[in-house]
Amino acid sequence: MSPAFVTYYKEPVMINQGHMQYLYDIHGKRYLDMFAGIVTVGVGHCHPTVTKALKEQADRLWHTTNIYLNEPVHEYAEKLTSLLPGDLKVCYFTNSGSEANDMAIMMARLYTQANDIISHRNGFHGASPHVVPATSLGAWKPSPTMHFGVHPTVNPDVYRGPWGGSHCRDCPVQVDRACSCAPNECQAANRYAESLEDLLVHCTPKRIAGMIMEPIEGFGGTVQYPKGYVKKAQKLIKERNGLIIADEVQTGFGRLGSHFWGFQTHDIVPDIVTMAKSIANGFPMGAVVTTPEIASVYKHFITFNTYGGNPMACKTASAVLDVIKEEQMQENCAVLGAHTLPRLAKLIDRFDVVGDVRGKGLMLGVELVADKQTKTPLSPENVRLIWEDCKDMGVLFGKGGNFGSVLRLKPPMCVTKADCDFAVDVLEAALINYQKRTK
Repeated sequence: MSPAFVTYYKEPVMINQGHMQYLYDIHGKRYLDMFAGIVTVGVGHCHPTVTKALKEQADRLWHTTNIYLNEPVHEYAEKLTSLLPGDLKVCYFTNSGSEANDMAIMMARLYTQANDIISHRNGFHGASPHVVPATSLGAWKPSPTMHFGVHPTVNPDVYRGPWGGSHCRDCPVQVDRACSCAPNECQAANRYAESLEDLLVHCTPKRIAGMIMEPIEGFGGTVQYPKGYVKKAQKLIKERNGLIIADEVQTGFGRLGSHFWGFQTHDIVPDIVTMAKSIANGFPMGAVVTTPEIASVYKHFITFNTYGGNPMACKTASAVLDVIKEEQMQENCAVLGAHTLPRLAKLIDRFDVVGDVRGKGLMLGVELVADKQTKTPLSPENVRLIWEDCKDMGVLFGKGGNFGSVLRLKPPMCVTKADCDFAVDVLEAALINYQKRTK
């Protein structure tokens, strides 16, 4: 195996089987999966409806490429675009989120006939050639990396960033920072937008290709922007002829609860939407959806993806949409997020190492710190103590953030209230154990 591959835990878990929200190792130990294969197994491991659809398609037709027509790809394209607003009606299918974002950036450059792309510091968009410059997390940056034409702006993080207040986030849990904003005003959103404008004035030409952003940052540690910021950013980008690319790889398909797509929580309609991960519940697939006008740039040359729109992937993805609707998984995310966030918030007052709790629906984060005043991140060694303890007690959490100090709770959307309570109880027990060890 490549040395680039990183396994979780001091003693890596050898997974042998999965069922819905649970994973089982080779010794038969059961784990509650609160990370969903890096926010990928959206409706549950080996969900019977999805598995049945995949098996039936495997018996019928595996692969054709897009040089021939096949029913699953066209049926899925219609089903997917029916869930998107406005003129977002043209699909390109890929194998991953990196591929989707790579294509989206190229599409924006071709359509605008401009080169410059704006991204957020702390954002993650993949590791392929076009997108690694837009990924602004140091650990993901190979050297040398070609950064020409990509400009990361200040991350609008109301917890760690220079501006933030106690009413900024679309979340029942807010940061402990003073706020003097008038009703329907967010000074933090204004300041971050002004910072973006300053970047555009000084670092880009008058015409740019666009801006790529996650509605909530995933790998970056479940970072939520101040309310109103994204709409202000969209206006600034449009003034320079740029397109907005919404990276829905982690936020899409109902995970945020209140809306099916993350961009809808910011009251915008982007020009291009990218998606992957939960799109096919772990079967390799990604997608780019845009308008007919923007898609028309591909009329002038041939583009091709050998496995994009694979019949098995499309049939699986179609079953995923059915399950989300029939089993009301989006509603489940909303209910469980509203239940779990206040429970997690109580840990802030109880433990010195819990600096912040944030998120929406079932995309939650718990930031661990060495000092609450300075917000110094908890060291990787100490984060590992807590994280490993949770694993030993039967719960698998993710990690994220630029310092690796944010525990990520992004489970399959089929989890129950009892599962979420158990996960919080285990985290609390691990924090108590850590407190005892370090006294």
